[in-house]
Amino acid sequence: MSDVMKTPPAVTESGLLDRDRVLALLHEYTEGAALRKHAVAVEAAMRAYALRGSHDEALWGAAGLLHDMDYEKHPTPDEHPRVGCRILEAQGYPPALIEAILGHASYTGVPRVSPMAKTLFAVDELCGLITATALVMPSKRLADVTAESVLRKMKTKGFARSVNREDIGNGATELGVPLEEHVSIVLTALQGAAERLGL
Repeated sequence: MSDVMKTPPAVTESGLLDRDRVLALLHEYTEGAALRKHAVAVEAAMRAYALRGSHDEALWGAAGLLHDMDYEKHPTPDEHPRVGCRILEAQGYPPALIEAILGHASYTGVPRVSPMAKTLFAVDELCGLITATALVMPSKRLADVTAESVLRKMKTKGFARSVNREDIGNGATELGVPLEEHVSIVLTALQGAAERLGL
């Protein structure tokens, strides 16, 4: 437990989440550039959905940033995301955020009840697919990706094999958002964060 408190808690005295501290915690446990960029992509998608539903943008963004914070060091289903959630709990993160992070991994058995939990599950794999689509564009730019191109890549079995297509479809269904619209919302969010994503 000694290394749990290296990064100051992100929950301020006013009860708000400080993004710089959330990001510092992510960087403390995640060194790889690809996983850090994935976290930023999921954050962007979460913030976009939070704004659409008048939810707490900082809270939803923090869930996106931290959902895989333990994956690099604890990638097995026995540990991820439970190890990270124990760290977040020790630092005083809101239970709703911890529950959403636990629920994004279906194998934990934690039901996705809240809008935040459903959204985190719905955007996680899709962010990976959109990023992979951008990387095969001649320009390697998100600006040149369309929702149609993402949907085509989704149907191509050999493309980005690690992306779980079933989770993308189920996530959109859980949200009650048509798949095409869901792809468009997340793509637009990632395009807005393109500079931070290096795309």
